[in-house]
Amino acid sequence: MPRLIAIGTAVPEYEVKQEEVRAFAKKLFGPSFQNIDRFLTVFENAAIDRRKFCKPREWFERNHSFAEKNQAYVESAIALGEKAIRSCLDKAGIGPEQIDHLFFVSTTGMSTPSIDAHLINRLQMSGSMKRTPIWGLGCAGGVAGLARAYEYTKAFPEANVLLLAVECCGLTFRNRDQSKSNLIATSLFADGAAAVLVAGDQAAGCFSETGPEILDSQSMMWPHSLDVMGWDVEDDGLKVVFSRDIPALVRARVRPVVDAFLLRHELDLSNIGTFIMHPGGRKVLEAYTEAFHTEKEKLKMSYEVLRDYGNMSSATVLFVLEKTVTQGGWTGTNGLMAAMGPGFSLEMVLLKWEPNLPNLSISGRLVAENEKMKEEVK
Repeated sequence: MPRLIAIGTAVPEYEVKQEEVRAFAKKLFGPSFQNIDRFLTVFENAAIDRRKFCKPREWFERNHSFAEKNQAYVESAIALGEKAIRSCLDKAGIGPEQIDHLFFVSTTGMSTPSIDAHLINRLQMSGSMKRTPIWGLGCAGGVAGLARAYEYTKAFPEANVLLLAVECCGLTFRNRDQSKSNLIATSLFADGAAAVLVAGDQAAGCFSETGPEILDSQSMMWPHSLDVMGWDVEDDGLKVVFSRDIPALVRARVRPVVDAFLLRHELDLSNIGTFIMHPGGRKVLEAYTEAFHTEKEKLKMSYEVLRDYGNMSSATVLFVLEKTVTQGGWTGTNGLMAAMGPGFSLEMVLLKWEPNLPNLSISGRLVAENEKMKEEVK
């Protein structure tokens, strides 16, 4: 089966504490909201301590055109993407020229040529490498991108496939938008990038027993739910669409789809050792816990990523995956990845850890295997 080899992540330089963003929001939204302090409780309830942004706080206090925001997105996405890819490939011990296919996922800006084309030139990747830019999947894009990488390596088992998710949610901020959706988004969203290397079972590199196998994937989109999440395009940028019904939709609709997905492998939720869920917010994670009748501890990594980074849209669940793979020690068990996004949609990936892998990071496992091979040669 295709296997996850390495993960690299990157965040921009400007860190902002949640209490700082709360004070900023109070000043900005106060004139439009009676009893503004009552609405500002979303900042305390978000379970976020700090977030990273591509621009300093002062940037958000000024108006910016769509063109200005998008140019900042292109520059930031290239820089963050390069950093995440280099981190991922360094851990795997291979060069950019050994990648056969690059899937690029994003929803927070636009570029033609797409960001992946910029990175192919910047990293001196093979000119014959295939690439697939994917736009518009929002928070579901990280899981969907991993699913596309898995499917490609099933069709081409000799391939090394790279997934890159980059989101600059902060750059979409419109300070003239006084809606409640924008206030909620201000309490949640942040910037970041993640790269994941997936190898087919015949791929060059001898990546034996480095990370979990990818067993399966599934998508689900519910009809008549297009207004739950997404963007409306305005003259000054992308206006967030964010329904308050998302946690309720998780409770009502997710469980039957997950049960049917697991049943294809003669599994149920009791066979899942860890849940790698996109932390869209604290209420969304609580809804997953209720829907799956499981304990909060199984979503520990999602809560930790939410606390330390906020919601980085598609990249966030890949941060959870990195933390799970390198710190979880989930040997001999199954993992379920899931994220919801515009559509309204659900993306899922099923993972399998081998029973006897040491509890090391992916790079640590590679080092251990290399040392073992050296001893055998001696």
